[in-house]
Amino acid sequence: MAESRPLYLGPRLRRLRRELGLTQQAMAGDLGVSPSYVALLERNQRPLTADLLLRLAKSYRLDLADFAGEDGEDLARQLTQLLRDPLFADIALPALEIADIASSFPGVGEALLRLHGAYTREQRALAEQRDAPGAALASDPVAEARRFVAGRRNYFHALDSRAEEVAADVARAGSLAEWLRKQQGLRVRYLPPDVMMEALRRHDRHNSQLLIDDTLDAPSRAFQIATHIAYTALRRDIAASVEGETFASQTAASLVRRALAAYGAAAILMPYDRFARAVEARAYDIEALSRQFGTSFEQVAHRLTTLGRPGMLRIPFFFIRVDPAGNVSKRLDGAGFPFAAHGGGCPLWSVHSVFRTPGEIVTQFLELPDGQRFFSIARTVEAGGGSWDRPRITRAIALACAAEHAPQLVYALGIDPKGAAASPIGVTCRLCNRPACAARAVPPVGREILGDDTRRTVAPFAFDEG
Repeated sequence: MAESRPLYLGPRLRRLRRELGLTQQAMAGDLGVSPSYVALLERNQRPLTADLLLRLAKSYRLDLADFAGEDGEDLARQLTQLLRDPLFADIALPALEIADIASSFPGVGEALLRLHGAYTREQRALAEQRDAPGAALASDPVAEARRFVAGRRNYFHALDSRAEEVAADVARAGSLAEWLRKQQGLRVRYLPPDVMMEALRRHDRHNSQLLIDDTLDAPSRAFQIATHIAYTALRRDIAASVEGETFASQTAASLVRRALAAYGAAAILMPYDRFARAVEARAYDIEALSRQFGTSFEQVAHRLTTLGRPGMLRIPFFFIRVDPAGNVSKRLDGAGFPFAAHGGGCPLWSVHSVFRTPGEIVTQFLELPDGQRFFSIARTVEAGGGSWDRPRITRAIALACAAEHAPQLVYALGIDPKGAAASPIGVTCRLCNRPACAARAVPPVGREILGDDTRRTVAPFAFDEG
């Protein structure tokens, strides 16, 4: 004889208790069990026994068929309808399994309904945007270039290896400029902005010169020279890195080549083997590394995201650069940090507040709604300037790694990441379900706002439970 399946009716029991105006203690007294046992029943951590069902029917004059079948059957019908979506067409979903979820795991079923509802609403909104008059149909070349780099976790082995060889040749030549003179017959000249005509770097083929804006600081000058070397000496390696790739436009292809040239320039200035060993020796002290390699704070932070060589891996980092308005101008992911492609970031992350303390490094443990924890290092950086009439641009950059790696960093030595207080942040408001966040700008996807003229919560919005 087949064994009967356990009956889990926690949500139905909780609703019944609330409809009757009873506390868990009062219901426990009526049923002859402990309040903690009622709590376990309501959370579906204990099944309802036949004896308890009979006590419920006697105590509250219930029709057992209605009580046991109402919610489960209705939820099963909703789940069956949901699972007809073409999204699930290739998954075998027998009716018995759906009934099992509805009766034994109603919380999972409700979560599926809520998630699918949010998904369909977002799909409708996107369709309306696409169909709107004048909507742009062209692809985003910047996003396409970012996806290309992110898809390889910002590590290009052949490019890095070749850059190390060039760096060794540069060291023997004595300087980047001397290497260019010997290898390419180019003379490096530093000229004022009015002569450069708004260019930071320009290759004058006619006169065999590489012209550099003389208002750039030393790290920026070196980076521009190294970028020219990457475009020329690493040309074949850059081409090999994109071989077989198809881009939506020439603009996207050009941006990918630019990203790879910048990668090569950083690899020439900070050769992998030497840089990786220095990183370990200095416990990821970004300022100390920038002094050692003659590079900027941002250049070192950028390079830290590229240390993915097999056998010589270092801590994986996520890198972001934002302006005071929150616009993201650079994003590199080597750490699997969840970042929203659209919409603003979380204002509780210190990368948005370091503008109040320019030049100061701010560290922060972060915790996402799903429990993932990260460690963040943020600071402002400057670009532009160099003369009285040239504007300076202040941006903020942040590096983030998994919290478990934090004790290896000079910024968190001796701190237990499991016990450290963490700031509760979200990827973006639309994807964060923390209901009590006072910094929330918009409601999360899939949650209905509760209108209440008699009460104002600390958070900007109050939400329903379903």
